[in-house]
Amino acid sequence: MRAVLRTQHAKMLLRVYVDSTEDFSAWVRGQQQPSNYDAKEAAGRRVFESTACLTVTQLLGQNGTGRFGSDLTHLMSRRTIAAGAAENTPENLRLWIQNPDAIKTGSLMPAMKLSDTELDALVRYLETLR
Repeated sequence: MRAVLRTQHAKMLLRVYVDSTEDFSAWVRGQQQPSNYDAKEAAGRRVFESTACLTVTQLLGQNGTGRFGSDLTHLMSRRTIAAGAAENTPENLRLWIQNPDAIKTGSLMPAMKLSDTELDALVRYLETLR
């Protein structure tokens, strides 16, 4: 397990952005706001709230306790998922939830055992997190 962790840490993408003080301050204020999810995607939100998603990840404005995984509040404002292992597209997001090892072998993200209907609803909900 330790060797896998080291390998996967080596595959983490780090991006550095250089902004003016004003632009950076605006970005910070935006990141501190809850995401504006689409209420039409309530079914996906229910899947998020009733699975490990809420206990592992963080989402501003949710009652979850997640501290291990990523903060998903503005998930769709990111270019990549899985620490840079894949472009942030609905198809890759679906695959990442369904079978994380297909994107990043040895990741600690658990494969969610969701039906196709639940998975589709969850992905549609996550796509609204901007």
